[in-house]
This record gives sequence, C-alpha cells and structure tokens, in this order.
Amino acid sequence: MLRHAQKEILVATRNPGFSDITREVAGWLQEVGAGDGLLNIFVRHTSASLTVQENADPDVQSDLMVALDALAPRDASYLHSSEGADDMPAHIKSMLTSTSLQIPVSSGSVLLGTWQAIYLIEHRDGARQRRIVLHFIGELA
Repeated sequence: MLRHAQKEILVATRNPGFSDITREVAGWLQEVGAGDGLLNIFVRHTSASLTVQENADPDVQSDLMVALDALAPRDASYLHSSEGADDMPAHIKSMLTSTSLQIPVSSGSVLLGTWQAIYLIEHRDGARQRRIVLHFIGELA
C-alpha cells in the first residue's frame, strides 16, 4: 500500500557554497520506516537550490561555484538590485540549477551513485536558514 510522509528541515548556511544534506535525508527516511518509493526534495527559496553532485573531490564544488559565478556575475547591470549585489545573481543561479529533486528510494535508502550526494547550494552572502521540504511516497513500515 502506498503511503506518504513529509517533513521540513532547516539548513543553516554561512556563505555561497554547497551543504551536504545526504545524511540528514537518509536519517529521516530510516526514521519514518521508508521502503521502496520516491523522495521529492524541495527548497522553499528563490536564491538557493538543490543538486545531486560528486562528493569525492571538493574541487568539483569549487569549480561549479566559479562556473555559476561566470554565468551570473555580480557586476552585471541588473534592474533588480534592492536586496544587494548578490541577490539577482542568486535568482539566476537558482533558475539555472534546480529547486526540487526526485530521487528513487529502495529498502529505505536513496539510490545515489557511488560518488553522489545531495546538496543545498547557497547563492547568497551571509548566514541564512534555508527551509527544505522532504516528501516520500511509497511503502512505509
């Protein structure tokens, strides 16, 4: 029988960059007794995003941040600038990446590749509390 479970988690960030949330997501799936199903993860912000990316070499994350900065530079002449020089580039980066992920779950474990992890990507400067909704649909114990 298909059932669902949902939870909102808070992730504290300090500056632009990647925050690995894989362990917290996996722990919640175990907590709710997830079996086989599908996990949807959604970030409730327009200046942060989610991705599944390599977790073995931190240089990958650094290079990805450089690439995103090149695609949405701070010094461009944006009309929307009332929230600071980092705001409009953050919106663009969020649009270029993703605000939601769908990940298959088998026997309560996310089916990630060997070198994959789930990341929140912060695109704004300064400390923030990001809200992420986890929603599992599938078999529950």
